[in-house]
Amino acid sequence: MNIWQDHNWGPMLLKEIDKPFNSKDYLFEIKFDGIRAIIFASPDKVVVQTRNKVDITNIYPELQAIKKLVKHATIFDGEIVAFQNNLPSFSKLQERSHLKNKDKIKKLSIENPICYVCFDILYDNKDITNMKLTERKKILSKIKENDVFIKNKAINNDGIKMFNEIKKIGLEGIVAKKKDSIYEINTRVDSWIKIKNFKDGIFYIGGYKENSSSPVISLALGEFINSNLIYVGNVVMAKKNPLYNKLKKLKLKKISSFYDYKDDNLNYINPIYKCEINYIERTPSNHLRQPVFKIEKD
Repeated sequence: MNIWQDHNWGPMLLKEIDKPFNSKDYLFEIKFDGIRAIIFASPDKVVVQTRNKVDITNIYPELQAIKKLVKHATIFDGEIVAFQNNLPSFSKLQERSHLKNKDKIKKLSIENPICYVCFDILYDNKDITNMKLTERKKILSKIKENDVFIKNKAINNDGIKMFNEIKKIGLEGIVAKKKDSIYEINTRVDSWIKIKNFKDGIFYIGGYKENSSSPVISLALGEFINSNLIYVGNVVMAKKNPLYNKLKKLKLKKISSFYDYKDDNLNYINPIYKCEINYIERTPSNHLRQPVFKIEKD
């Protein structure tokens, strides 16, 4: 089977909006926090490829069990996810995603297994990307599940209700997909939309980095714990934001503003300015994941 070599099977990418909505023209699915992957499966082989077309087959040997579920050449789109306490855990997934040692990979595939949450099928002994999403979903529904292959269940019409439910349990967000959408390979489209469940926080700016030719600046953020500024990560802000000129007027410090962080390339300042940040979650080291600058705060 070499269908993945004969075609440029990059994933269909999503537009992002801020708020959920209801529509009879859309299906709504949970957005799982994992690694987007295209899987090429046949009864004798499984190949796993990232959205950037990197072959990661050897990192996740447990996905070879998908061979038992297909009768012919099949291509799936979905997300590699690690679970902890029945919830997706990106930190648990990271423990697996950069491994190279074969023995450790094998050991963790048993101790810290992942699964593939499948939401689309692109090839079923023939290219079916020009079929409507609802038709592809019907074909996908005929594929059985096992311990490493589960299907992302969709609901009709009510995206707001789904979003409110996933907020209660802290999931990453939802995806809205037009029911009649075809699968557009390697294309970002308006017919598939992601709505992320961002958390909000207010953090102090302890320093910044900039490149004179860049329209953005990187802010180093922290929060005060026991009177110490503890580093939580960096966020990008446009230089056209009025806060930029305020920061540039501050006298630079010779020592780090942070209790636990130092970067010789950082311009340290007194942490007198605050900003509101949207982010997905905190990492085990308490850093912000996917931070987005929102506004300056008084």
